[in-house]
Amino acid sequence: MQKRKLGKNGPEVSAIGFGCMGLTFGYGPATDLGDAIALIRAAYERGITFFDSAEAYGAANEEMLGEAVAPFRDEVVIATKFGWRDGNPATGSLDSSPARIRVVAEQSLKRLKTDVIDLFYQHRVDPNVPIEDVAGTVRELIAEGKVRHFGMSEAGVKNIRKAHAVQPLAALQSEYSMFTREPEQEIIPVLEELGIGFVPFSPLGKGFLTGKIDTATTFQESDIRSRLPRFQEQAREANANLVQQIGKLAEAKKATPAQVALGWLLAQKPWIVTIRGTTKKHRMEENAGGADITLTKHDLRTLNDLLAKMPVQGNRYTAAMEAMVDR
Repeated sequence: MQKRKLGKNGPEVSAIGFGCMGLTFGYGPATDLGDAIALIRAAYERGITFFDSAEAYGAANEEMLGEAVAPFRDEVVIATKFGWRDGNPATGSLDSSPARIRVVAEQSLKRLKTDVIDLFYQHRVDPNVPIEDVAGTVRELIAEGKVRHFGMSEAGVKNIRKAHAVQPLAALQSEYSMFTREPEQEIIPVLEELGIGFVPFSPLGKGFLTGKIDTATTFQESDIRSRLPRFQEQAREANANLVQQIGKLAEAKKATPAQVALGWLLAQKPWIVTIRGTTKKHRMEENAGGADITLTKHDLRTLNDLLAKMPVQGNRYTAAMEAMVDR
């Protein structure tokens, strides 16, 4: 597994990381503890050294990650996040007050069984707390040796600049894929200017770019995709047709659509490191193989032309979820 450095001052990590969210949150029932630990350790054996969690995914998420990586803690980079009131995104309320940030840091350190958080993200920008206060609090935690690097998630250009001026950001984590290209407009140029790494989440369009979703696919009520506009019937049919075309290029390269989608992301910038979650070992192996895909200039032009001709249908979030994204 190739490694990449997150920005000018961030950590060196595997080009493809492991997102732990789906082990306990967002996509149905939680994974059995033993199975989750075995999967995380298998990912490490495959060369993945970057693991992403959050308070919002439930205490069990950080606990299983901490237990899984304990035998090789010094060889991996752990990211986690703060920012939701009481750690519960279902409330729809944010809390990045300095006191809350410190509470979350202490809880996460305990759950992760570690003495330092490698990368501590603000999960969503809290409009009620000046970003300078947020960055200042994380700067203090860094000085105290409890945190190594500061990150933000789904933040807009204005707040990225303000935060970075107080405590340099190692990374921004936001959604970016062939299905969601909004960051190309303003975010990526600013990250390049400031030397901040980019960690796209949902690199496979919440599973759409695996090629396994079509009009016959159904989702449990507990699966977040059951509510997203992009996964409703009419949009799903159009988007499935797009993925079929991407699959033709993948087949020619003896790869899967998912691997091509991951390879496309890594080809955009050398400081992009993506995270991909799964509950299945064979999918983890497939995802890791995305780092081995080399897309030529011709391949990239073909994909970009295809995306221009067949634009993705449906918004990525509901209106309520979109309101939580900083602009």
